[in-house]
Amino acid sequence: MLVCLMAKDKAGALNVRMENRPAHVEYLKSTDHVHLAGPLVDAEGGMCGSMIVLDVPDMAAAENWAENDPYAKAGLFQSVELTEWKKVIG
Repeated sequence: MLVCLMAKDKAGALNVRMENRPAHVEYLKSTDHVHLAGPLVDAEGGMCGSMIVLDVPDMAAAENWAENDPYAKAGLFQSVELTEWKKVIG
């Protein structure tokens, strides 16, 4: 199943994002679950969150993946939403 992870950063947490970015990117690359991924950006083009589409067996696997993301472990996110996603085009 495909699951969309939408995470918004805490205000003023860009330093947390940048300090943990190498570990986060390595985590993305090291698992077989990432279908696509990229940062959310604000009006000025600065990173302010994450959007990741996971290919996982079930929602529990998506939750487990999200909890083990280095960004989540560092306390970067204000909110995280996991929603089943249906690919139509692309």
